[in-house]
Amino acid sequence: MRRVMISALIFMIILVIMPVQILSKEAGTSSAQSDIKVIPDEAIRLRILANSDKPNDQKLKRKVRDEVNASITEWVEDITDINDARKLIQEKIPEIRAIAANVVQKESEQQDLEVKYGKNITFPAKLYGSYMYPPGEYEAVLITLGEGKGANWWCVLFPPLCFLDFSNGTSVAEAEGTETEEKVQNEDDEKEEAEVKFFLFEWFS
Repeated sequence: MRRVMISALIFMIILVIMPVQILSKEAGTSSAQSDIKVIPDEAIRLRILANSDKPNDQKLKRKVRDEVNASITEWVEDITDINDARKLIQEKIPEIRAIAANVVQKESEQQDLEVKYGKNITFPAKLYGSYMYPPGEYEAVLITLGEGKGANWWCVLFPPLCFLDFSNGTSVAEAEGTETEEKVQNEDDEKEEAEVKFFLFEWFS
């Protein structure tokens, strides 16, 4: 009778463990499917280079970002054609420069300011999810504050994707470290699962 009760208990434990494993695998599959390319081939980016990595310079960069992004997002919200967006942004460059200059003046910062728009703005490699946007030259509005040697911030102006902060993506080196950690974690999980099954087998025997 005792053996029957133990067998029933083991059977119930197995029934509980199996659905959890299935759900975990399904979640992993869903996550992989969501790691897709976000930025379309035809897009207009915004890149802002801070003077340096000092707190005040980075703070100024974020203030310029907020003001410029708010205006451009409003300008392009009803535009669906990339050529119309290009024309509008090109026309608005003097206004973008004025917005940024106003922020610099309000913050009482003595920094040079450069604003340009073109298809050959240099961007570093960046991972967003599991998709890597390679380094290269892209169409963008580039705002350079001071010497432009600080950490940059960038997003996609058109189509409007600035609610996604691509600057918070992962560098290639950081991603490799993450993959190693995930691999070790997976190996530990598999080892733990094997030990549990072996324990149940010994217990049953």
